[in-house]
Amino acid sequence: MNRHPPIHIERALPATVAIFATACMTVMSASPASAVERIAVTEIKPLLMQAAERGEAHGVLTGTGAVYLQRRFDTASPIEVDVKRARALPQIGCGRLEVTTRQRAVLVNGNRADQELAFQLNFCADGRFPEER
Repeated sequence: MNRHPPIHIERALPATVAIFATACMTVMSASPASAVERIAVTEIKPLLMQAAERGEAHGVLTGTGAVYLQRRFDTASPIEVDVKRARALPQIGCGRLEVTTRQRAVLVNGNRADQELAFQLNFCADGRFPEER
């Protein structure tokens, strides 16, 4: 049985995931990301598509979501997003992707620290979620 998320969920999910993931950041031993060329994105979907196709993508979140999170966590630091393909999936052009978000000098519960969150999801280079088999 093929299950596809409704179109409105498919369009909103990448931005929602980025905002939720950054808002719920868990402290990990945040190490500075190596110097890579980052593209500015207002949602993570273009990074997911690029990583599914090329193996990795690097960006910085901009727009209203980024502004909200910077205000919420009292920092002017950019929200860096790195996506890497952990493994290919049977469906051509699809992969298991690991998304890592980072933001420096975040204020949470009165403490300022660098924050990092990593999570994984299945995604395809054509911008859709893979079909379940």
